[in-house]
Amino acid sequence: MENQIQESGTPETPPVDPAIPDVPAPTRAPRRRGRTTLLIAAALVLGAAAGTVTGYAVQYQRPPTALPPLAQQKLDTPKALAPNDTTTAKSVNATRWHKTDGDLTELLLPVPDGAKAEGAGYIPLDAFAVGYFQEPGGALADFAEGRIRRVASTSWTQGQVHAEIQLVQFRERAGAEDFQRGQSEYMPEADFAGNRGVAIPGVTPDLGHVWVDAKADGVHGARALARRGDIVVDIHYYEDHGKIAEADVIDLAKKQLERL
Repeated sequence: MENQIQESGTPETPPVDPAIPDVPAPTRAPRRRGRTTLLIAAALVLGAAAGTVTGYAVQYQRPPTALPPLAQQKLDTPKALAPNDTTTAKSVNATRWHKTDGDLTELLLPVPDGAKAEGAGYIPLDAFAVGYFQEPGGALADFAEGRIRRVASTSWTQGQVHAEIQLVQFRERAGAEDFQRGQSEYMPEADFAGNRGVAIPGVTPDLGHVWVDAKADGVHGARALARRGDIVVDIHYYEDHGKIAEADVIDLAKKQLERL
């Protein structure tokens, strides 16, 4: 019945028609950014650009400002001199001169006190090749290409000890590296030192090494090879009927390296 009231006194809830879909409540559209903010930002950008252009234009129209005068109007420079009889390679290349470019024999260790000097000076390259290589002809051809620059040597005898120091200088550092490597590779063989030797303290093993012969028939021998720049230090040390102290050879090599 129409307008029928339940006994409890509350009105009936009208039935929901399933054919009618639920419609969601409308959402509020986002608020658009105000035009005032955009106008202010654009004005700032245009103002900065206009100010920069105006500054350049004003500066361009101004006359150039003269720089203040130098405290010394004319600098005194040494006058170039023509070569004469006193001109040397050292005076021409003073800024690039190294002590190893001078007299190499002056860098050799002096003969110890009480020792007998056996000789000092430069060794001809042919004599050097004969003393070092099994095939001197091939070595001499290699020298002719300009790899070795010169060889300085000194030697002395003190009691039962005989020592010889050679400074082998190459025209390029690569030549010194190859020579030292080639000489060091065969030293551990049985026909030579017969052991791996020891490194010279203060330098890496590839830059300085000492070998004392493992076997000796009468005369004991030792050798030191070290490299500094384009120079290879080669020390031959012998002692008659006595055991060589490894420390003595190392000390000799270190003193020679300090002079280079």
